[in-house]
Amino acid sequence: MALTVNDVDRFEASRSRLQAIAYRLLGSASDAEDAVQDTFLRWQATDADRIEVAEAWLTKVLTNLCLNQLTSARARRETYVGQWLPEPLLAGDPMLGPADTAEQRESVSYAVLALMERLTPNERAVYVLREAFDYPHRKTAEILDISEAACQQIFHRAKKHVAEGRSRTEIDEAAARRIVDEFLAAATSGRTEPLVRLLTDDAIAIGDGGGKIPARAKAFEGAIAVAKFMRGMFKPGEAKRALVGGSPGVYVSTANNTPALVVVLDGRVIGVMCLEITAEGIAAFRSQVNPDKLERATRRWAATEHGEPLITAF
Repeated sequence: MALTVNDVDRFEASRSRLQAIAYRLLGSASDAEDAVQDTFLRWQATDADRIEVAEAWLTKVLTNLCLNQLTSARARRETYVGQWLPEPLLAGDPMLGPADTAEQRESVSYAVLALMERLTPNERAVYVLREAFDYPHRKTAEILDISEAACQQIFHRAKKHVAEGRSRTEIDEAAARRIVDEFLAAATSGRTEPLVRLLTDDAIAIGDGGGKIPARAKAFEGAIAVAKFMRGMFKPGEAKRALVGGSPGVYVSTANNTPALVVVLDGRVIGVMCLEITAEGIAAFRSQVNPDKLERATRRWAATEHGEPLITAF
């Protein structure tokens, strides 16, 4: 069925919101774009004139497409090489969606996206629609074809699971930036002790190379182990330069509304390290180096001003 200009306009009015929902549900920008495109194809195939509230119809279709994809993704990730981490989005990416409230900003943080991997598909959908988009339980229940009471129970369970992994209090942006600067100075000093002082006792470091770039599948755990790993990572060496093809620049930026180090070589983003910074220190380093998950970040990087790198790595 051919869409009218008005039908297309109705869909386009919801596109940004649909992309933001899909990204939070799937943790992948490319998969989110595919889900939104599939939603458009279903919109094209229906009689749009008979749909009074386009936003509700589109959200229901998109959410259920994402639920199906989440179910199949769980099976695929069992065979994924190494640790699976979400695709990072750099500052200003429209797919990050609303950021007016603390709940909205946190729902797309790299730490929370990683934690949401432990939720069931329904738990993830309820959590995202409620926390990030303020959907009432009644509307969410209609989207998922469950009762409102069941929706409330699922939400409380999902929120508890996420909270169990994030028990610390966040600190303000200026303080976070100071800690990032201190971390870079310590990491390039060649000494372990300054790094240990910046970390929480239970700090972790983990990376996703997708089997294409070397990355440790099992997390480094504990301040001393993480500090030693970081000291080695920032130590110059011919083998590292040969691996990446040169000496990349390291920039301080934000990804998913949290502090991040962006590693760039010849205009191409080859790594994004997201730091989880708390009042007690740096609690986690989550590094995305899988080139398949950095294509959007590279496009975003090329379209923005970013100044000079703080350091040249390796």
